[in-house]
Amino acid sequence: MRARSNTAVDFHEEQQFRQPWVWILLLLLTLGVSALFIYGIYKQLYLGQAWGDRPMTDNALIFSAVLTVAVSGGACLLFYTLRLITIVNGAGIQLRFFPLTRKNIRFDAIRSCKAVRYHPIREYGGWGIRFSKKGRAYNVSGDRGVQLELSTGKSFLIGSQKADELADAINAHLSHTLFTS
Repeated sequence: MRARSNTAVDFHEEQQFRQPWVWILLLLLTLGVSALFIYGIYKQLYLGQAWGDRPMTDNALIFSAVLTVAVSGGACLLFYTLRLITIVNGAGIQLRFFPLTRKNIRFDAIRSCKAVRYHPIREYGGWGIRFSKKGRAYNVSGDRGVQLELSTGKSFLIGSQKADELADAINAHLSHTLFTS
């Protein structure tokens, strides 16, 4: 068997949060909060009526409105830019949850690998970077992925729209590692 290059990419996948329900929820929350503050500003600044039982000062209301809209808009921007990048090459598995974190898993740290169908909410509490009694998961959408059993005994799930291809790429390196050890 010929040696594999550490730089040759055997698998590459990029996934993003593009589920309509995620965007509907984020946009409804952002628009709802914005509308609420616009109403409060209109009532207090233009009509001259205190907004709420314990109204803020006008400056505090404007500051709170701008800050809240900026944070909710920032959350929308974060979800838009978030992506799970999975690369398999001779060096191992590189996972990048851009722009938050990255993780490298060497092949000698993996006992087994298999493509699986899983229940994201029931087993991991949803999508994203998840920690549960089943182990750690990096997933973005869907219910397919690759389950790794690490040499530490821990479990690690990588969500993938191409789970079979990802498992094949990893297993090719695992069998190569067994033959050369």
